[in-house]
Amino acid sequence: MTERKPPGVSFETWVDTRIRRGLERGDFDGLAGAGRPLPRREREQTSYDWALDWARRQQADPRDLLPPGMALRREREDLPGRVAGLPSEATVRALVASFNARVEQHWRRPQDGPDAVPGLADAEALVAHWRATRPPPALAPPPDPGTPPRRRRWWRRRG
Repeated sequence: MTERKPPGVSFETWVDTRIRRGLERGDFDGLAGAGRPLPRREREQTSYDWALDWARRQQADPRDLLPPGMALRREREDLPGRVAGLPSEATVRALVASFNARVEQHWRRPQDGPDAVPGLADAEALVAHWRATRPPPALAPPPDPGTPPRRRRWWRRRG
């Protein structure tokens, strides 16, 4: 647990004391970039640019930085691509029901400001898209008419 600043001690003094104790314990030894200056920025950087750079450094997807409403809208746009690889119609309907439940939950939460309002996904349209992207069912090969089936003799039919 973090130690709290004692009352009556200035913030600068308390921070300097914490840094000195950390140096004595060796908490700052072996850190990456130790002894090197901070990198200079080549241009003026907005908070959006900084967030994208941070996401790249962390190997995160920039879509993870979207507000919840925009993330749901993006997910709704990606649903047809996800639906095409699903194995059954029931799975498609379950995916759409799960998505719509999350959208309805988003609608019910209090808004902190202007938000992109995501719409519900149309289950029937996605099922129709799923059916259209399915390969045609494989038909059984017709029997070979070249050799007639052998008839068994009547005394060997039992058994």
